Amino acid sequence: MRPETEDELAALIRDATGPLSVMGGGTRLWPGEGQGARLDMTAMTGITLYEPEALTLVVRAGTPLRTVQDALAAEGQMLGFEPDDLPGSTIGGVAATNASGPRRVLSGAARDALIGVRFVDGQGQIARNGGRVMKNVTGYDLVKLMAGSRGQLGVLTELAFRTTPIPQVTETLQMRDLDPVTAIAAFSTALGGPFDVSAARWTPDHGALFRLEGLQASVASRATDLGQRLPAFGQVSQLPDHPWVQTARPSPDGDLWRIICRPSETPTLLAQLPAPLSLEWGGALIHVVMPVGQSPELPRFSGNARRITGAAGQILPPPDPVTARLQDDLRARFDPRGIFQGNS
Repeated sequence: MRPETEDELAALIRDATGPLSVMGGGTRLWPGEGQGARLDMTAMTGITLYEPEALTLVVRAGTPLRTVQDALAAEGQMLGFEPDDLPGSTIGGVAATNASGPRRVLSGAARDALIGVRFVDGQGQIARNGGRVMKNVTGYDLVKLMAGSRGQLGVLTELAFRTTPIPQVTETLQMRDLDPVTAIAAFSTALGGPFDVSAARWTPDHGALFRLEGLQASVASRATDLGQRLPAFGQVSQLPDHPWVQTARPSPDGDLWRIICRPSETPTLLAQLPAPLSLEWGGALIHVVMPVGQSPELPRFSGNARRITGAAGQILPPPDPVTARLQDDLRARFDPRGIFQGNS
């Protein structure tokens, strides 16, 4: 099924007799998702409104992410957050998964730049929430609810985003010899100071990395100041042209797990894990590879761990009873027939 209009999509949902899987490019699926009949959104494309002077973009959900980025770049702008640039990704998939790239430490995730949505719920009803201007504050905040809902509450059809100018200058500082635990301390210094660090990452190949963006004079000044603070942890150098945005999914020899936590909890978690594949968001996001079918044994912490590749999905710890009840109530309200169960 490949609807071309919102009305056609609504009719398909009303007539559905079994689970549907909402899909754009299919680049952001987790294990266990995409099990229902495919509802292909890639025909619902196009930018319906772009006002560079108002920093506002409205676009249909099936539009390729690359098309959106190219249109914004022609005006010297970019989305107000930083999605991974996975080949074939659609802007609807970006919003539905609440994509959050390295710039999340400074600018937030997709939901923080999303200012309006149109969607079709599980009864085939067309809904609209938010607006096309950043000051819109009317009604219930379904915009935030739909961002990250992964097609379980409704099918996004149109999205309004805040945009922002492309930084004039980007500079990356590197501390190659830092181990992950020492990198966390260095990240805390960098992100807790007046340096406006827009990304803080650790990988085995590059060590600790810090990104600074903005006007040339500002970046130069902040890089100098930060460079004077970081030597307490190790040697600092510049790394030109580092590819900060992920352009491909890793293919690990095992199951890839994604762990979100407070950076202060990261050292304790790392002591219970194999060597991490990466740390992102200043240590708040850990990627680690576990043997196939094996789950990490983690102490109690404030976030969650999720298997994102492999034969079956799993999240640790399971949702607490209150959260589980809220999730069930939301699904019952937006999808009483269980049409979108193919996305869970």
